[in-house]
Amino acid sequence: MPHSYLTADLPGVGGLIKAQPDDFLVEELPLYPPAGQGAHCYFVIEKRGISTLHAANLLARALGRRAIDIGYAGLKDAQAVARQTFSIELETEDRIRSLSLPQVRILEVSRHRNKLKIGHLAGNRFTVKIRNDDWAKPGGSVEEARLRARATLDSLGRSGVPNFFGPQRFGMRGDNHWLGAALLRGQSEEFLRRWLGEPDPRVDHGPVLQARRHFAHGRMDLALADWPGHLSMERRALAILARNPAHGARAMRSVDVRLKRLLVSALQAHLFNETLLRRLKRLDRILPGDLAWKHDNGAVFEVGMSQLHAAAEQPRCDAHEISPSGPMFGYRMTPAQGEPGQMEDEVLAAHELTPRSFHQPRFAAGGSGAAGGAEKSKGSRRAMRFFPTELDLASGADQRGPFLQLRFVLPPGCFATVLLGEIMKTDLAVD
Repeated sequence: MPHSYLTADLPGVGGLIKAQPDDFLVEELPLYPPAGQGAHCYFVIEKRGISTLHAANLLARALGRRAIDIGYAGLKDAQAVARQTFSIELETEDRIRSLSLPQVRILEVSRHRNKLKIGHLAGNRFTVKIRNDDWAKPGGSVEEARLRARATLDSLGRSGVPNFFGPQRFGMRGDNHWLGAALLRGQSEEFLRRWLGEPDPRVDHGPVLQARRHFAHGRMDLALADWPGHLSMERRALAILARNPAHGARAMRSVDVRLKRLLVSALQAHLFNETLLRRLKRLDRILPGDLAWKHDNGAVFEVGMSQLHAAAEQPRCDAHEISPSGPMFGYRMTPAQGEPGQMEDEVLAAHELTPRSFHQPRFAAGGSGAAGGAEKSKGSRRAMRFFPTELDLASGADQRGPFLQLRFVLPPGCFATVLLGEIMKTDLAVD
Protein backbone atom coordinates (compact mmCIF):
# COMPACT_ATOMS: atom_id res chain seq x y z
CA MET A 1 0.00 0.00 0.00
CA PRO A 2 1.46 3.38 -0.97
CA HIS A 3 2.34 5.71 1.90
CA SER A 4 1.65 8.92 -0.07
CA TYR A 5 -1.56 10.78 0.69
CA LEU A 6 -3.30 13.19 -1.64
CA THR A 7 -4.28 15.26 1.42
CA ALA A 8 -0.81 15.17 2.99
CA ASP A 9 -1.10 18.88 3.85
CA LEU A 10 -4.06 18.19 6.17
CA PRO A 11 -3.53 16.60 9.63
CA GLY A 12 -4.80 13.09 10.27
CA VAL A 13 -6.85 11.86 13.22
CA GLY A 14 -4.63 8.85 13.97
CA GLY A 15 -6.18 5.89 15.73
CA LEU A 16 -7.14 2.34 14.81
CA ILE A 17 -9.73 0.55 12.73
CA LYS A 18 -10.75 -3.09 13.21
CA ALA A 19 -10.04 -3.01 16.95
CA GLN A 20 -12.80 -5.60 16.95
CA PRO A 21 -14.65 -7.15 13.98
CA ASP A 22 -17.87 -5.23 14.64
CA ASP A 23 -15.98 -1.96 14.13
CA PHE A 24 -15.75 -2.68 10.39
CA LEU A 25 -18.95 -3.75 8.60
CA VAL A 26 -19.20 -4.11 4.83
CA GLU A 27 -22.36 -5.06 2.99
CA GLU A 28 -22.58 -5.88 -0.71
CA LEU A 29 -25.12 -4.00 -2.81
CA PRO A 30 -26.32 -6.46 -5.47
CA LEU A 31 -26.25 -5.56 -9.15
CA TYR A 32 -29.63 -7.29 -9.60
CA PRO A 33 -32.14 -9.02 -7.32
CA PRO A 34 -32.50 -12.81 -7.53
CA ALA A 35 -35.32 -13.80 -9.90
CA GLY A 36 -36.72 -16.32 -7.42
CA GLN A 37 -36.34 -19.19 -9.87
CA GLY A 38 -33.57 -20.93 -11.74
CA ALA A 39 -30.93 -23.63 -11.32
CA HIS A 40 -28.65 -21.56 -9.09
CA CYS A 41 -29.18 -21.11 -5.37
CA TYR A 42 -28.30 -17.58 -4.19
CA PHE A 43 -27.61 -17.11 -0.50
CA VAL A 44 -26.49 -14.14 1.57
CA ILE A 45 -24.01 -14.93 4.34
CA GLU A 46 -22.48 -12.99 7.19
CA LYS A 47 -18.86 -13.94 7.79
CA ARG A 48 -16.59 -12.89 10.64
CA GLY A 49 -12.82 -12.99 10.74
CA ILE A 50 -12.28 -15.07 7.57
CA SER A 51 -11.65 -14.24 3.93
CA THR A 52 -14.08 -14.76 1.08
CA LEU A 53 -11.95 -17.60 -0.30
CA HIS A 54 -11.86 -19.31 3.10
CA ALA A 55 -15.63 -18.96 3.40
CA ALA A 56 -16.09 -20.42 -0.10
CA ASN A 57 -13.87 -23.38 0.80
CA LEU A 58 -15.84 -24.02 4.00
CA LEU A 59 -19.13 -23.91 2.10
CA ALA A 60 -17.85 -26.20 -0.65
CA ARG A 61 -16.55 -28.74 1.86
CA ALA A 62 -19.84 -28.73 3.78
CA LEU A 63 -21.79 -29.33 0.56
CA GLY A 64 -19.39 -31.94 -0.83
CA ARG A 65 -18.58 -29.73 -3.80
CA ARG A 66 -15.52 -28.10 -5.35
CA ALA A 67 -14.54 -24.57 -4.33
CA ILE A 68 -14.81 -23.52 -7.98
CA ASP A 69 -18.52 -24.40 -7.88
CA ILE A 70 -19.13 -21.51 -5.46
CA GLY A 71 -19.83 -18.17 -7.12
CA TYR A 72 -19.36 -14.73 -5.54
CA ALA A 73 -19.29 -11.14 -6.75
CA GLY A 74 -16.28 -9.78 -4.84
CA LEU A 75 -13.59 -10.47 -2.26
CA LYS A 76 -14.22 -9.16 1.24
CA ASP A 77 -11.66 -8.47 3.96
CA ALA A 78 -11.05 -11.18 6.54
CA GLN A 79 -10.68 -8.77 9.47
CA ALA A 80 -14.26 -7.52 9.32
CA VAL A 81 -17.90 -8.45 9.46
CA ALA A 82 -18.98 -8.89 5.84
CA ARG A 83 -22.37 -9.63 4.32
CA GLN A 84 -22.12 -10.94 0.80
CA THR A 85 -23.93 -13.19 -1.64
CA PHE A 86 -22.74 -16.60 -2.83
CA SER A 87 -24.24 -18.91 -5.43
CA ILE A 88 -24.13 -22.61 -6.23
CA GLU A 89 -25.87 -24.66 -8.89
CA LEU A 90 -28.10 -27.70 -8.28
CA GLU A 91 -28.55 -27.38 -4.53
CA THR A 92 -31.81 -27.09 -2.61
CA GLU A 93 -32.69 -24.04 -0.57
CA ASP A 94 -33.38 -26.19 2.48
CA ARG A 95 -29.92 -27.71 2.37
CA ILE A 96 -28.32 -24.27 2.23
CA ARG A 97 -30.45 -23.05 5.14
CA SER A 98 -29.42 -26.08 7.22
CA LEU A 99 -25.69 -25.32 6.99
CA SER A 100 -23.99 -24.64 10.32
CA LEU A 101 -20.43 -23.38 9.92
CA PRO A 102 -17.98 -21.59 12.21
CA GLN A 103 -17.74 -17.85 11.46
CA VAL A 104 -20.41 -18.09 8.73
CA ARG A 105 -24.14 -17.43 9.14
CA ILE A 106 -26.75 -17.93 6.41
CA LEU A 107 -29.05 -14.87 6.25
CA GLU A 108 -31.16 -15.25 3.09
CA VAL A 109 -31.70 -17.91 0.42
CA SER A 110 -33.24 -17.51 -3.04
CA ARG A 111 -32.77 -18.70 -6.61
CA HIS A 112 -31.55 -17.23 -9.89
CA ARG A 113 -30.84 -18.26 -13.47
CA ASN A 114 -27.07 -17.73 -13.62
CA LYS A 115 -23.98 -18.23 -11.51
CA LEU A 116 -22.81 -15.21 -9.53
CA LYS A 117 -19.52 -13.93 -10.95
CA ILE A 118 -16.87 -11.40 -9.99
CA GLY A 119 -18.13 -7.89 -10.64
CA HIS A 120 -21.85 -8.70 -10.28
CA LEU A 121 -22.41 -6.00 -7.65
CA ALA A 122 -23.46 -2.36 -7.64
CA GLY A 123 -21.14 -1.35 -4.81
CA ASN A 124 -20.40 -1.84 -1.12
CA ARG A 125 -21.81 -0.05 1.93
CA PHE A 126 -19.40 0.46 4.84
CA THR A 127 -19.91 1.33 8.50
CA VAL A 128 -16.53 1.91 10.16
CA LYS A 129 -15.49 3.05 13.63
CA ILE A 130 -12.12 4.72 14.17
CA ARG A 131 -10.85 4.50 17.77
CA ASN A 132 -8.05 6.44 19.45
CA ASP A 133 -7.24 6.07 23.16
CA ASP A 134 -5.88 9.63 23.18
CA TRP A 135 -9.39 11.00 22.69
CA ALA A 136 -10.35 9.76 26.18
CA LYS A 137 -7.31 11.33 27.86
CA PRO A 138 -7.14 14.83 29.38
CA GLY A 139 -6.73 17.30 26.55
CA GLY A 140 -7.97 14.79 23.98
CA SER A 141 -11.06 15.52 21.93
CA VAL A 142 -13.01 13.33 19.56
CA GLU A 143 -14.79 16.48 18.38
CA GLU A 144 -11.50 18.02 17.27
CA ALA A 145 -10.78 14.78 15.41
CA ARG A 146 -14.20 15.00 13.75
CA LEU A 147 -13.39 18.49 12.48
CA ARG A 148 -10.07 17.27 11.07
CA ALA A 149 -11.80 14.35 9.36
CA ARG A 150 -14.43 16.71 7.95
CA ALA A 151 -11.75 18.95 6.42
CA THR A 152 -10.12 15.96 4.73
CA LEU A 153 -13.44 14.67 3.42
CA ASP A 154 -14.30 18.10 2.03
CA SER A 155 -10.97 18.23 0.18
CA LEU A 156 -11.45 14.71 -1.22
CA GLY A 157 -14.97 15.62 -2.23
CA ARG A 158 -13.48 18.17 -4.62
CA SER A 159 -10.49 16.19 -5.90
CA GLY A 160 -11.75 12.62 -5.62
CA VAL A 161 -10.08 9.80 -3.66
CA PRO A 162 -7.01 8.11 -5.20
CA ASN A 163 -8.25 4.74 -6.42
CA PHE A 164 -5.34 2.74 -5.00
CA PHE A 165 -5.73 -0.95 -4.39
CA GLY A 166 -5.64 -1.55 -0.63
CA PRO A 167 -3.34 -4.00 1.15
CA GLN A 168 -6.02 -6.71 1.17
CA ARG A 169 -5.29 -7.30 -2.51
CA PHE A 170 -1.68 -8.27 -1.72
CA GLY A 171 -2.36 -10.90 0.95
CA MET A 172 -1.42 -11.30 4.58
CA ARG A 173 2.29 -11.50 3.71
CA GLY A 174 2.03 -8.61 1.24
CA ASP A 175 3.65 -10.58 -1.58
CA ASN A 176 0.79 -11.75 -3.81
CA HIS A 177 2.01 -9.45 -6.59
CA TRP A 178 5.50 -10.93 -6.35
CA LEU A 179 4.03 -14.43 -6.68
CA GLY A 180 1.99 -13.30 -9.66
CA ALA A 181 5.12 -12.06 -11.41
CA ALA A 182 6.85 -15.39 -10.74
CA LEU A 183 3.88 -17.19 -12.31
CA LEU A 184 4.07 -15.07 -15.45
CA ARG A 185 7.79 -15.69 -15.73
CA GLY A 186 7.42 -19.44 -15.17
CA GLN A 187 9.83 -19.27 -12.22
CA SER A 188 8.66 -22.29 -10.28
CA GLU A 189 11.62 -22.44 -7.89
CA GLU A 190 11.26 -18.78 -6.90
CA PHE A 191 7.47 -19.10 -6.65
CA LEU A 192 7.57 -22.13 -4.37
CA ARG A 193 10.33 -20.71 -2.18
CA ARG A 194 8.22 -17.63 -1.50
CA TRP A 195 4.82 -19.36 -1.32
CA LEU A 196 5.84 -22.24 0.94
CA GLY A 197 9.05 -21.00 2.60
CA GLU A 198 10.65 -17.73 3.69
CA PRO A 199 9.25 -17.87 7.25
CA ASP A 200 8.34 -14.51 8.78
CA PRO A 201 7.41 -14.56 12.50
CA ARG A 202 5.64 -11.21 12.08
CA VAL A 203 2.88 -12.82 10.00
CA ASP A 204 3.46 -16.59 10.28
CA HIS A 205 2.52 -18.44 13.44
CA GLY A 206 2.21 -21.93 14.89
CA PRO A 207 2.34 -24.90 12.49
CA VAL A 208 2.56 -22.66 9.41
CA LEU A 209 5.69 -20.96 10.74
CA GLN A 210 7.26 -24.31 11.57
CA ALA A 211 6.32 -25.76 8.17
CA ARG A 212 7.86 -22.79 6.37
CA ARG A 213 11.06 -23.27 8.37
CA HIS A 214 11.18 -26.93 7.35
CA PHE A 215 10.66 -25.99 3.70
CA ALA A 216 13.42 -23.37 3.86
CA HIS A 217 15.81 -26.12 5.01
CA GLY A 218 14.72 -28.55 2.30
CA ARG A 219 12.76 -30.88 4.64
CA MET A 220 9.68 -31.34 2.43
CA ASP A 221 8.29 -34.32 4.36
CA LEU A 222 8.38 -32.42 7.67
CA ALA A 223 6.88 -29.33 6.04
CA LEU A 224 4.02 -31.47 4.72
CA ALA A 225 3.45 -33.01 8.14
CA ASP A 226 3.20 -29.59 9.81
CA TRP A 227 1.19 -27.72 7.19
CA PRO A 228 -2.43 -27.35 8.42
CA GLY A 229 -4.94 -29.68 6.81
CA HIS A 230 -7.37 -26.96 5.68
CA LEU A 231 -4.70 -25.39 3.45
CA SER A 232 -5.19 -28.03 0.78
CA MET A 233 -3.41 -26.28 -2.11
CA GLU A 234 -0.18 -25.89 -0.18
CA ARG A 235 -0.37 -29.50 1.00
CA ARG A 236 -0.97 -30.74 -2.53
CA ALA A 237 2.13 -28.94 -3.80
CA LEU A 238 4.19 -30.13 -0.83
CA ALA A 239 3.12 -33.75 -1.41
CA ILE A 240 4.51 -33.53 -4.95
CA LEU A 241 7.79 -32.06 -3.71
CA ALA A 242 8.07 -34.60 -0.87
CA ARG A 243 7.99 -37.38 -3.46
CA ASN A 244 10.48 -35.63 -5.74
CA PRO A 245 11.96 -32.19 -4.97
CA ALA A 246 12.87 -31.77 -8.63
CA HIS A 247 9.21 -31.60 -9.64
CA GLY A 248 8.88 -27.87 -8.96
CA ALA A 249 7.08 -27.10 -12.22
CA ARG A 250 4.56 -29.85 -11.53
CA ALA A 251 4.00 -28.54 -8.00
CA MET A 252 3.38 -25.03 -9.33
CA ARG A 253 0.95 -26.34 -11.94
CA SER A 254 -1.03 -28.00 -9.16
CA VAL A 255 -2.00 -24.62 -7.72
CA ASP A 256 -5.72 -23.94 -8.04
CA VAL A 257 -6.69 -21.81 -11.04
CA ARG A 258 -8.53 -19.32 -8.82
CA LEU A 259 -5.42 -18.63 -6.77
CA LYS A 260 -3.33 -18.19 -9.91
CA ARG A 261 -5.79 -15.62 -11.23
CA LEU A 262 -5.81 -13.88 -7.86
CA LEU A 263 -2.02 -13.62 -7.82
CA VAL A 264 -1.81 -12.24 -11.35
CA SER A 265 -4.55 -9.73 -10.52
CA ALA A 266 -2.45 -8.69 -7.49
CA LEU A 267 0.46 -8.01 -9.85
CA GLN A 268 -1.82 -5.91 -12.04
CA ALA A 269 -2.98 -4.03 -8.93
CA HIS A 270 0.60 -3.37 -7.83
CA LEU A 271 1.52 -1.98 -11.25
CA PHE A 272 -1.61 0.19 -11.27
CA ASN A 273 -0.69 1.58 -7.83
CA GLU A 274 2.80 2.46 -9.01
CA THR A 275 1.37 4.26 -12.04
CA LEU A 276 -1.13 6.14 -9.88
CA LEU A 277 1.64 7.28 -7.54
CA ARG A 278 3.33 8.97 -10.50
CA ARG A 279 0.09 10.75 -11.35
CA LEU A 280 -1.09 11.54 -7.79
CA LYS A 281 -0.70 15.34 -7.77
CA ARG A 282 -2.48 15.62 -11.14
CA LEU A 283 -5.26 13.21 -10.30
CA ASP A 284 -7.96 15.76 -11.17
CA ARG A 285 -6.37 16.93 -14.44
CA ILE A 286 -6.90 15.54 -17.93
CA LEU A 287 -3.64 15.29 -19.90
CA PRO A 288 -3.07 14.93 -23.63
CA GLY A 289 -2.98 11.23 -24.50
CA ASP A 290 -5.20 10.19 -21.57
CA LEU A 291 -7.78 7.47 -21.78
CA ALA A 292 -10.62 9.02 -19.79
CA TRP A 293 -13.03 7.00 -17.65
CA LYS A 294 -16.74 7.83 -17.71
CA HIS A 295 -18.14 7.40 -14.20
CA ASP A 296 -21.75 6.89 -15.33
CA ASN A 297 -21.09 3.69 -17.27
CA GLY A 298 -17.41 2.73 -16.97
CA ALA A 299 -16.68 3.39 -20.64
CA VAL A 300 -13.25 4.68 -21.68
CA PHE A 301 -12.47 7.09 -24.53
CA GLU A 302 -9.37 8.67 -26.06
CA VAL A 303 -8.87 12.30 -25.14
CA GLY A 304 -6.54 13.23 -28.01
CA MET A 305 -2.93 14.31 -28.13
CA SER A 306 -3.22 18.09 -28.06
CA GLN A 307 -3.56 20.51 -25.16
CA LEU A 308 -6.78 21.73 -26.79
CA HIS A 309 -8.27 18.25 -26.57
CA ALA A 310 -7.35 17.99 -22.89
CA ALA A 311 -8.67 21.48 -22.09
CA ALA A 312 -11.97 20.66 -23.79
CA GLU A 313 -12.52 17.68 -21.48
CA GLN A 314 -11.34 19.35 -18.25
CA PRO A 315 -14.77 20.81 -17.35
CA ARG A 316 -16.25 17.30 -17.35
CA CYS A 317 -13.40 16.19 -15.09
CA ASP A 318 -14.09 19.13 -12.75
CA ALA A 319 -17.76 18.06 -12.67
CA HIS A 320 -16.72 14.50 -11.66
CA GLU A 321 -18.19 13.06 -14.85
CA ILE A 322 -14.86 11.70 -16.08
CA SER A 323 -11.42 10.91 -14.65
CA PRO A 324 -8.04 9.79 -15.94
CA SER A 325 -7.79 6.02 -16.19
CA GLY A 326 -4.81 3.83 -15.33
CA PRO A 327 -3.57 0.47 -16.60
CA MET A 328 -4.62 -2.97 -15.50
CA PHE A 329 -1.93 -4.41 -17.73
CA GLY A 330 -2.73 -7.27 -20.07
CA TYR A 331 -2.03 -8.44 -23.59
CA ARG A 332 -5.10 -6.67 -25.06
CA MET A 333 -5.18 -3.55 -22.87
CA THR A 334 -5.31 -0.26 -24.78
CA PRO A 335 -2.41 1.90 -23.54
CA ALA A 336 -2.54 5.64 -22.98
CA GLN A 337 -0.48 7.90 -25.22
CA GLY A 338 1.73 10.92 -24.59
CA GLU A 339 2.95 11.57 -21.05
CA PRO A 340 0.38 9.19 -19.43
CA GLY A 341 1.52 6.43 -21.78
CA GLN A 342 5.17 7.10 -20.94
CA MET A 343 4.38 6.63 -17.23
CA GLU A 344 2.77 3.29 -17.98
CA ASP A 345 5.69 2.13 -20.12
CA GLU A 346 8.19 3.06 -17.40
CA VAL A 347 6.32 1.12 -14.71
CA LEU A 348 6.06 -2.02 -16.85
CA ALA A 349 9.72 -1.82 -17.92
CA ALA A 350 10.88 -1.40 -14.31
CA HIS A 351 9.43 -4.86 -13.59
CA GLU A 352 10.93 -6.39 -16.74
CA LEU A 353 7.48 -7.12 -18.13
CA THR A 354 5.71 -6.40 -21.42
CA PRO A 355 2.05 -6.75 -22.43
CA ARG A 356 3.07 -10.06 -24.00
CA SER A 357 4.04 -11.34 -20.54
CA PHE A 358 0.33 -11.54 -19.71
CA HIS A 359 -0.40 -13.71 -22.75
CA GLN A 360 2.46 -16.18 -23.00
CA PRO A 361 4.17 -16.91 -19.65
CA ARG A 362 7.91 -17.29 -19.97
CA PHE A 363 9.63 -20.54 -19.06
CA ALA A 364 12.68 -20.65 -16.85
CA ALA A 365 15.74 -22.72 -17.70
CA GLY A 366 15.50 -26.39 -16.88
CA GLY A 367 11.86 -26.76 -17.88
CA SER A 368 10.39 -25.01 -14.85
CA GLY A 369 7.40 -23.59 -16.70
CA ALA A 370 3.95 -22.48 -15.57
CA ALA A 371 1.80 -24.06 -18.22
CA GLY A 372 -1.96 -24.07 -18.13
CA GLY A 373 -3.03 -20.60 -19.26
CA ALA A 374 -4.52 -19.45 -15.94
CA GLU A 375 -1.90 -16.72 -15.82
CA LYS A 376 -3.16 -15.07 -19.01
CA SER A 377 -4.99 -11.77 -18.70
CA LYS A 378 -6.40 -9.50 -21.40
CA GLY A 379 -6.17 -6.46 -19.13
CA SER A 380 -8.45 -3.43 -18.77
CA ARG A 381 -8.52 0.18 -17.60
CA ARG A 382 -9.39 1.50 -14.11
CA ALA A 383 -10.45 4.94 -12.93
CA MET A 384 -7.66 6.73 -11.08
CA ARG A 385 -10.07 8.25 -8.54
CA PHE A 386 -13.44 7.54 -6.95
CA PHE A 387 -16.15 9.46 -5.13
CA PRO A 388 -17.88 8.05 -2.02
CA THR A 389 -21.65 8.51 -1.80
CA GLU A 390 -24.15 8.49 1.09
CA LEU A 391 -21.29 9.81 3.24
CA ASP A 392 -22.01 10.41 6.92
CA LEU A 393 -19.50 11.34 9.65
CA ALA A 394 -20.39 11.26 13.34
CA SER A 395 -18.68 11.01 16.73
CA GLY A 396 -19.82 8.93 19.67
CA ALA A 397 -18.79 6.74 22.59
CA ASP A 398 -19.52 3.25 23.85
CA GLN A 399 -18.13 0.92 26.51
CA ARG A 400 -14.77 0.88 24.69
CA GLY A 401 -14.45 4.66 24.58
CA PRO A 402 -14.93 7.49 22.06
CA PHE A 403 -14.98 6.85 18.34
CA LEU A 404 -15.52 8.43 14.94
CA GLN A 405 -18.04 6.58 12.78
CA LEU A 406 -18.12 6.83 9.01
CA ARG A 407 -20.84 5.46 6.76
CA PHE A 408 -20.40 5.53 2.99
CA VAL A 409 -20.96 3.63 -0.23
CA LEU A 410 -18.13 2.91 -2.67
CA PRO A 411 -18.23 1.69 -6.28
CA PRO A 412 -17.17 -1.93 -6.91
CA GLY A 413 -13.43 -2.50 -6.61
CA CYS A 414 -12.71 0.61 -4.52
CA PHE A 415 -11.06 0.21 -1.12
CA ALA A 416 -12.41 1.74 2.07
CA THR A 417 -8.94 1.56 3.62
CA VAL A 418 -7.67 4.10 1.07
CA LEU A 419 -10.29 6.64 2.14
CA LEU A 420 -9.63 5.85 5.81
CA GLY A 421 -5.89 6.22 5.29
CA GLU A 422 -6.37 9.76 4.00
CA ILE A 423 -8.40 10.60 7.13
CA MET A 424 -6.12 8.88 9.66
CA LYS A 425 -2.64 9.42 8.14
CA THR A 426 -1.32 6.32 9.89
CA ASP A 427 -0.13 2.91 8.71
CA LEU A 428 -2.59 1.36 11.15
CA ALA A 429 -5.35 2.52 8.84
CA VAL A 430 -4.45 -0.21 6.40
CA ASP A 431 -3.57 -3.16 8.65
